[in-house]
Formats: sequence, structure tokens, C-alpha cells
Amino acid sequence: MTTTDTNPSGAASGAQPTGETPPAQVLTIDIAGTRTAPPTPEGAPAGPVPATPPAEAAPGPQPPGTAAVGASPAEPSPVEEAAEEAAEEAVVAEATATTPAEAKLKDRPAAQAPPASILAIDIGGTKVKILATGQTEPRKAPTGKGFTPARLVETIRELAEGWEYEALSIGYPGLVGFQGPRSEPGNLGSGWVGFDFAAAFSKPVKMINDAALQALGSYEGGRMLFLGLGTGLGSALITGNVVVPLELGRLLYDTERTLGEMLGRRGLARLGKGEWRQAVNRAVGALMGAFVVDYVVIGGGNAKQVKDLPPGARRGHNLTAFRGGFRLWSLEDSWVLAASGGESSQPTPQEALRLL
Repeated sequence: MTTTDTNPSGAASGAQPTGETPPAQVLTIDIAGTRTAPPTPEGAPAGPVPATPPAEAAPGPQPPGTAAVGASPAEPSPVEEAAEEAAEEAVVAEATATTPAEAKLKDRPAAQAPPASILAIDIGGTKVKILATGQTEPRKAPTGKGFTPARLVETIRELAEGWEYEALSIGYPGLVGFQGPRSEPGNLGSGWVGFDFAAAFSKPVKMINDAALQALGSYEGGRMLFLGLGTGLGSALITGNVVVPLELGRLLYDTERTLGEMLGRRGLARLGKGEWRQAVNRAVGALMGAFVVDYVVIGGGNAKQVKDLPPGARRGHNLTAFRGGFRLWSLEDSWVLAASGGESSQPTPQEALRLL
């Protein structure tokens, strides 16, 4: 490693220092272990490296950082020593610095094994259905306008009697955040936002939108759009192994009606099967093109009412919500609802943006 004076003024290297503050040194690394002659002034012919004076014995190999053979060694000033130390510290700091992505990985808690048995719960506008790991026959009970979260807890305890499970997955008919429901459901009772599900069940709980839960259970790779034809219109997109809950029922079908009003249960009753099926086919084709998906899965309670599936679509089954509930606990990027006073498990931070 050699040190070379930087001289912004353009004076020749090796000139005697003046009363001005000497410029900082530049730290260079001589990888090959060679030395070169000092730079010559601009316009002067380059010459060979000066020979060692005859009166002196030829010096041995020079350690890194020493002057070239034949140069007059000079004691570095305190300013030069400080500049060299600062440069070396900067190189070391840059080489050992922790990037933001590495910091996230360090702070990430160790992955935990998923629970051995899970109770999957699918809450709908007319009924709630459950199935536990190892069971083959779902159990269900009616819901409705007076169905509150407290009533849900009572119903689940009655329905799941005799079943063993360590954790719960809940498909909720509304918006869901890391603390549970973010909005009240339109077809059930009130009190869902802020309800402590983990404390009520005394077990860890994961909750996502009910359409996203069915989509997760229906997914078979690629880029998939899920449409749930039930009380309203549920929807979710899965692409690049990312589940994206959607609210496509809010989009306008025409100048007066939304997709949810047209394709939901009330739309079926008002339009009749023939016109309703045409509306479904028209919407599926438009949404498939808009989201550039490989296929569309049509699920929900009224999926069986669709007679001729449009190209690129296949019929799902409501029981896929249970498969989604079991799969949910294998996803790191989903929250675990904690009881009061506990800490919710945060999802794994995304390291970088991706093109899907």
C-alpha cells in the first residue's frame, strides 16, 4: 500500500510544503506489491526510477506505506496522519457496514413451526362453517344481522365441541388489518372492530378477509383472480406468492349499479338466472383482462348457479376456505392476533420491491 499526495493546485509532487495546510493524502492499495516512480511534472519527460546512491546499501523490500526508493522520506505532519487514519477508518466502516436489508433480517424473529392442529372458520352473511385438522365433515350454524363477535365465540365453542386444535384461522367478511377487523360487516351485527379474538378463544388467531381465505385455498400457482359470488362479491388476487385482498364489489358495473349489487345474492334475485349469468360472464371477462391473470376461480355459495363458465375460468368450492385456513399458518407474512397485553407477531418485512 502506498500513499500519494494530492495537490489540487497542480504543483509537482515532491515540492517542499509551504506555510499552508498540507492537503489530505489519498490511500491507494498496491495489489501486485510493485512500486512506481513518483509522478513527473506536467510536460516533463518521464524517466527511469532513480537508482540507489552508491554510498548506501540497497534497501530491502519496502513495507507498505513507505516512500519509493530514492525519495527523500519526510515526517508526515499531524494533519496528514489524521487524514490517513480517517481514510483507513472510512474504508473499514464501508466494508463492515450493515445494510438496511441486513438489519431487517437481524431483527426478524426466528421462524416458528406452525401449530399441529388448526380450526378454520369461514364467516358468511348467512352461515358460519368450521373444520379442524384431521376432521372430514364441516359443521355450520346460521348467522345474520344480529350475529356479533361474542355470539361467534359461543357458536364456535358449541360447534367445535370434542375437536382438538391449537390455533384458529378466521375468514372475515370485511376489511382486516394486523389488529383484526378494520370495518364492520354489512350483513352481520356490530362490535367486530376492536374485539379481542385471541383473548376470547384463549388461543392464537390469524384472520384475513374471507375471499382471500378462499383464494388461498384455491390457488394452484401462477397469477390468479378469485371472485366469490355470495351475499355480495368477494375478491382477491394471488400473484408472485403474494395474496392481495380486493374490494371489486365497489366498482361500477354500469352508471347506476356496482358489481356487488349486480353479482351478489340480491342481483341474482332481481335479475333472474339468465340475465345474472350474462352479467357474471361479462364481468369475469373484463376483470380477467384488467388484472392480466392466468385464470379466474369463481367461488362462493352461488358459484353453482353459473351454468357455462367463461374461457379461462373454473369453478371453485366453498370448502377450499378450510384449506386456506390451514395454509394460512404456513405464511410468515401474516399477523397473529395477540390477547390484551401481548404483542402481535408482525409479518416478515419485504426486502425489496418486485415486479410481479
